[in-house]
Formats: sequence, structure tokens, C-alpha cells
Amino acid sequence: MPQVGDDAPEFAIQDQHGREQSLAKRRGDRNLLLVFFPFAFTGVCTGEVRALADHAVTWESFGTDVIAVSCDSVPALRAFADREKVDFPLGSDFWPHGEVARAYDAFDPFLGCATRATYLIDRGGVIRWTVRTAIADPREVEDYVKAIAEL
Repeated sequence: MPQVGDDAPEFAIQDQHGREQSLAKRRGDRNLLLVFFPFAFTGVCTGEVRALADHAVTWESFGTDVIAVSCDSVPALRAFADREKVDFPLGSDFWPHGEVARAYDAFDPFLGCATRATYLIDRGGVIRWTVRTAIADPREVEDYVKAIAEL
């Protein structure tokens, strides 16, 4: 399991528009808030994604990109992003199923989905903060803001 102070596992993943999103593209330039969530179109996940979108100005002011990752397919994430008016990348970890989530120890093999795990990765690719909650429990966006402010 990646820990605070470790180099973050590299990844490349398609977003809801079929564009590649990766850690390497941000290295040296932008922080990354990597937010794993179980399923698009579900109550808690929708609330979390909306909260991330509502704080877009905050993320930008801290030089931080957000990628929210689930094991949903690219078309499902496109429909979800369109419905929720999400501008930031939603990463599809659909195939190989859960590969990125597994690299971050954020995959539940019994449910076949990502867990609620978040990693704050600095410009150098180092994990600086992380939080996990049970699948039924939302994470607090204010905790993200506080962690980013302390970078």
C-alpha cells in the first residue's frame, strides 16, 4: 500500500472524453488530488464528485489537478460527467479492470470496484497525504482543501 512519503505509482488512464490522464504529465508542474470512488450514478459518489466540481477554483488556486477514478467504462463516465456538469477528468479504470486502483491499494475484489481512497501527490510525484473511508461514508472536501494548503 503506498504510504505518505512514497513515490506515487505511475499510471495512465482514459478520462470521460477518451483522453489520456497520467501522473507523468503533471510531474514537476502540478499537484494531483487522485480520488477513487466506487460507482458513477450512485448517491454518495455523486455527492463527492459534485463537491469536487464545486471547488474547481480552489484546486486551481493551489496548482492542483483533480482526477476522480472509478472502474466504470469511459461511456458511463461521459454520461455521468455530462449529467453532473463535471469539467475535471473522470478516469476509467475499467480495463484492465481496477489496475490503477490496485496499484494504490484502492480496489475491493469482492465488489469489483474502487474503494473510497484519496491521495494527494505533490509536483515531484511524492504522496503527501491520504485518506480512506468506508464505501458508505463520504469524504470531506474541506479535508482536501486543508491538506493541499499545507503542501
